[in-house]
Amino acid sequence: MVKTLEWTDAGVRFIDQTRLPTEEVYVTCGNYREVADAIRNMIVRGAPAIGVTAAMGVALGVRESRAKSYAELRAELNEICDTLAATRPTAVNLFWGIQRMRERFEQLSSASITEIKQALIAEAQQMYLADIAACETMGQNGAVLMPSSGGVLTHCNAGALATCGYGTALGVIRAAVEAGKKIHVFADETRPFLQGSRLTAWELNKDGIPTTVISDNMAGAMMQQGKIAAVVVGADRIAANGDVANKIGTYTVAVLAKEHAIPFYVAAPWSTIDLATPDGEHIPIEQRSAREVTHVAGKQVTPDGVGIENPAFDVTPSRYVTAIITERGVAKSPFAASLQNMARQNASELQPAVASR
Repeated sequence: MVKTLEWTDAGVRFIDQTRLPTEEVYVTCGNYREVADAIRNMIVRGAPAIGVTAAMGVALGVRESRAKSYAELRAELNEICDTLAATRPTAVNLFWGIQRMRERFEQLSSASITEIKQALIAEAQQMYLADIAACETMGQNGAVLMPSSGGVLTHCNAGALATCGYGTALGVIRAAVEAGKKIHVFADETRPFLQGSRLTAWELNKDGIPTTVISDNMAGAMMQQGKIAAVVVGADRIAANGDVANKIGTYTVAVLAKEHAIPFYVAAPWSTIDLATPDGEHIPIEQRSAREVTHVAGKQVTPDGVGIENPAFDVTPSRYVTAIITERGVAKSPFAASLQNMARQNASELQPAVASR
């Protein structure tokens, strides 16, 4: 399995996803500002991967600090967190990762500077391992929902490259294949950044999973022809009512799936569930550079002078979602109730451990 990111003595190391699929190049970010640039410029992307990357960016920034006191280090921590938080607004995992590191820092007020640095590095590394474990569990939870054979459509990239390993939507597909299901993946190319054709196809091809790349406007025809038995996608933020923010074009796929009575599944770790956001109307949508639309591989494909829209995400209303697959289980409609029940169940399970500390 490809290593999307990893902590090293030299800094945080990434596979440069802007160079795939033709070049497999790795870059190392030696400070938190470089980590922020890697997120902003999509060298690393995918909500779960961004969350852990942000945590590692915080750990790296604190490690390089020359602060002599807890108060000085807190001031630097605030600057580090603010810089990382300003990179991409939609993926809630980014803010989850930063907040978790802030909370760990606050628990260390009586520790030495050296101990704080070591503890924050350990926290980020633990989050990395936990993400892989969550994806593997999520895969098992979702595999049973996949057809025993037939086509499964996915949009954007929600695989190992979007996580610390294994993947969310692709993790479900991987687990289904490992269980013996005969799945053929149809991967939307996912304009304008082409995560499907560049990244999803590259990953699945490496795994030997049969994959066909289609342009985004072919999905409806594939469904009409009976080639798609299920759809599974990832998410960048899921609101409390089950509305799902994911890569632009996901809403279109969901509407088409509903029209053709095809189940539409969303796979995401619990860290992507944002119970503080009531519905999709409250999810901020990132607007990206017009050049991503006007140019492909550096070549201009639109005339000068035309207007360009480039929202990176859209919101799929929960009424189009068949189920939300997480490492905690599978949530179904009504999502406002099922997601809250999952949150309460997890809090109940954790309570004895917290009380015994």
